[in-house]
Amino acid sequence: MKKNIQKQQNKKKGNLYRSFIELVTVGSVTGVFAGAIVTLFNILAHEGEEISRSAYAYVRANPAFIPLLFLVLALGAFMLGVLVNVSSVVRGCGIPQAEGATRGIVRLKWYRDMTAMFAASLLSIFMGLSIGAEGPSVLIGSAAGDGVSSTLKRDEMIRRYQITGGACTGLAVASNAPLTGIVFAFEEAHKRFTPEVFICAFSSVIFGMLTRSLIYKLFGMQIVSAFHSYVFNALPLRYYGFVILAGIVCGFAGVGFYKLCFLMRRLFKRIQMKKTEFSHGIRILIAVLLGGVISLLAVGAMGGGHELIESLGTHGGATEPMTEATFGRTLIWVLLSVLVLKTVITSVNVGAGVPCGIFIPIIAIGACLGGLLNRAWIYFAPNMAPYADLMIMICLAAFFTTVVKAPLTSIIMICEFTGSFAPLLPVIIGVSIGYIIGEMSRTDGIYEELLEQYEHETGIHERAVREVYVLGVAFGAIADKRAVRDVLWPANARVTELKRGEEVILPDGDTVIRGGDVLTIVCRTEAPEKTKEDLLHILG
Repeated sequence: MKKNIQKQQNKKKGNLYRSFIELVTVGSVTGVFAGAIVTLFNILAHEGEEISRSAYAYVRANPAFIPLLFLVLALGAFMLGVLVNVSSVVRGCGIPQAEGATRGIVRLKWYRDMTAMFAASLLSIFMGLSIGAEGPSVLIGSAAGDGVSSTLKRDEMIRRYQITGGACTGLAVASNAPLTGIVFAFEEAHKRFTPEVFICAFSSVIFGMLTRSLIYKLFGMQIVSAFHSYVFNALPLRYYGFVILAGIVCGFAGVGFYKLCFLMRRLFKRIQMKKTEFSHGIRILIAVLLGGVISLLAVGAMGGGHELIESLGTHGGATEPMTEATFGRTLIWVLLSVLVLKTVITSVNVGAGVPCGIFIPIIAIGACLGGLLNRAWIYFAPNMAPYADLMIMICLAAFFTTVVKAPLTSIIMICEFTGSFAPLLPVIIGVSIGYIIGEMSRTDGIYEELLEQYEHETGIHERAVREVYVLGVAFGAIADKRAVRDVLWPANARVTELKRGEEVILPDGDTVIRGGDVLTIVCRTEAPEKTKEDLLHILG
């Protein structure tokens, strides 16, 4: 008897070792491939943003070229419409679709989707639209992970881990924030922690970052922290009331922005043509032309917002985004104008389904709001001036958390973006307040809501069928000796019954699965065979 038990334990350890080695191996390969593609995309995106700024500056100085500008924008909008119809996955900011792919809800065609998102996002950036590279990078990384899985002919479960690793690598490389990329896997992609997700995420991110460093070295480029113009001083306790107030203001502003985005989606859905592709094309055309108008009015509303955020720091010097605008007003009016215009065009892009990243635009809106609030703080308390940078980061994090519902990602992101842990406690307070206000307002994370709407728009819900699987659990399987909640099940799968010998158990999240159990699993899926393959891998 003891020999049999020891044999089973050794078998389980051997299975775990092989599983972990396989995950590290495929994660590393995924990281190299995704890291290379995403690095190339971000280099081109940076160049595209510089070119678009120069082009708009030239048109401002030579108004006779305005008709030509809008003709080019109309042609670009047509091309975006074609790409969206070729690959529906590229419709929007990329992160919701990537999250759907990691959960097994969205099926990627990696070569088509990666190429379409790469091209569509670069085109949007070259046109000077208010978009960032982070969201598209996440989808491009996901597709790269799926491509590696297809090439290596991995099973369904490993495929999802590789897609997760690719998504994390995309975010980490694009934002120069490896910890943020890893935390993204738990808090956003899967909304749970498992050892397998962690292993694939960290191995992919590490090799992705190393690949990016090698490429930068080959091109003679320097890697710097995202926002290095910010200087932090320890905030005295007597000023923590301003932190609480900032969290409240940014929390309610985040709720307003969230509702505005989905109001725009409802308004754009009213634009209906006989052919669906024409509807998408008209919506994108409206958003692109409006984006061109706004980019002409204020350069600070262009692009993702990196330069805008950087200019607000102590060593940012109120650079181009803050000084070059057509309003000719004071800094407060410029800030207010950029805040309003960037909020409007970002929500319009979300509503129209333009291939665009909203990760950095959301952060830029929060930073701009922080810059405005700083003027109020300093007016009432002049001694607050040395803490202005800290207050901007608090506002940025609180606003982002309210909109996205990712508090841990927000906190770690701030520390990595600034290269400092000094703002940790005040940022945690601001983030907590923003999150609570979001919960009280009954808003979901914007990426979650966009994913749900994408499922309805593309017919994923309608194509799904109800399947019931009755499967045994092998000793040493992934699910063996784990609670139900700690297993990464296929999307929409529920364990409804567990048989252990003669005993029948109605399981909850805390029920521990053991080898020899027989599970009844109910699932709604559009790919029953893929789901069964996934379950067999989990249950051994």
